[in-house]
Amino acid sequence: MSTAALDPTALLPESLRDDFPILHNQVLENHPLVFLDNAASTQRPAQVIDAIRNVYEHDYANVHRGIHTLSERSTELYEEAREKVRGLLNAEHAREIIFTSGTTGSINLVARSWGGANLKPGDEILLTVMEHHSNLVPWQQIAAQTGAVLRHVPLTEEGRLDMEAFDRLLTDRTKLVAVASISNALGTINPIDEITTKAHDAGALVLVDAAQSVPHLPTDVRGTDVDFLAFSGHKMLGPSGVGILYGKESLLDAMPPFLGGGSMINEVRLDSFTPAELPAKFEAGTPPIVPAIGMSAAIDYLNAIGLDAIGRHEHYLTQMAYEALSKIEGLTILGPGPEHRTGLISFVFEKIHAHEFAQVLNDQFGIAVRAGHHCTQPLHTLLGITASTRASFYLYNQPSDVERLVEGIAAVQTMFAPRGRRRRKRSEG
Repeated sequence: MSTAALDPTALLPESLRDDFPILHNQVLENHPLVFLDNAASTQRPAQVIDAIRNVYEHDYANVHRGIHTLSERSTELYEEAREKVRGLLNAEHAREIIFTSGTTGSINLVARSWGGANLKPGDEILLTVMEHHSNLVPWQQIAAQTGAVLRHVPLTEEGRLDMEAFDRLLTDRTKLVAVASISNALGTINPIDEITTKAHDAGALVLVDAAQSVPHLPTDVRGTDVDFLAFSGHKMLGPSGVGILYGKESLLDAMPPFLGGGSMINEVRLDSFTPAELPAKFEAGTPPIVPAIGMSAAIDYLNAIGLDAIGRHEHYLTQMAYEALSKIEGLTILGPGPEHRTGLISFVFEKIHAHEFAQVLNDQFGIAVRAGHHCTQPLHTLLGITASTRASFYLYNQPSDVERLVEGIAAVQTMFAPRGRRRRKRSEG
């Protein structure tokens, strides 16, 4: 495997793996675990696990509602987490940070609240064909309710957004552009700055599904001037069950509450209510207290390493994997070259279904990859395939993981080859 063009100084130290207890597990027949399913969900370092345990052991109570010591401690930690997220995104105000259940919950909040209040028959929502179902289905639902029309930006042959088509589809009827910063299936890095500038010039708002970018690259919501941005804690070393919606304060102020109940109110009467100020307005009921505090610890961990350094590390692994996989006969990589993608590679293998392929990689070699349509069924249909295999990298992966993946793929190819020859012989007979 030639890596002459790669710079090994871009790699993070292998000692980072020591922070992740699960990575030292053996799987199935005592195979060392090679975890390459990070685009679905990452693992947690001991620092995050300890933070969660510590809250439950010393500080836990409901937030914002009590005047006793534990409630005050939990509230302080919870709001500190909000400030950590604000800093991570370079948002102007902490009240622009809404805790949700995840990226899906965040996008649904905007669709039901902003979309329900603002969209009218004939208004257009501009999406792309590479979107995750979480950034398709909510808009399909709100379009059906409001009479709005969905448009979809196609791809180039390379697997990048067709920006000429984007320019044609973006009109004065477009009210919102909703786009992934990075495709979870292709790894394509989309030009969010360009998209946002053009959308605003046309009078449209921009929502970014940043689930695949916030954990891997620096994010600056003021620099890009996006209107809404959504991501999840579990994809960035944090707990599941917590996500973020960033929204510009003026937009969030004008939007009606999405859920009703406790915490999101200022005053309740028998026949009416007045909503609370931001951010409580959109955090009805008991919020994800401990997951948010765990997410805060994850942000500390990422900041200590540096997202620029994480991005360089992943790019090294992606280049390495792309070069090696490109040489395997019968394997087709989906999406653009390494210079236009982040740390994941999806591929299809001639005559071997993705599910069967991934199962053998796991069962025989302890390599955890993802197989399926990756919640991008329309994209896979467009590409003429039902499923693909995806290997995705994070800060704790090392070149040895890529080497194991390549060796495993070659072994699986060999395992399936005799069966293929036998079938051909039978059909020829």
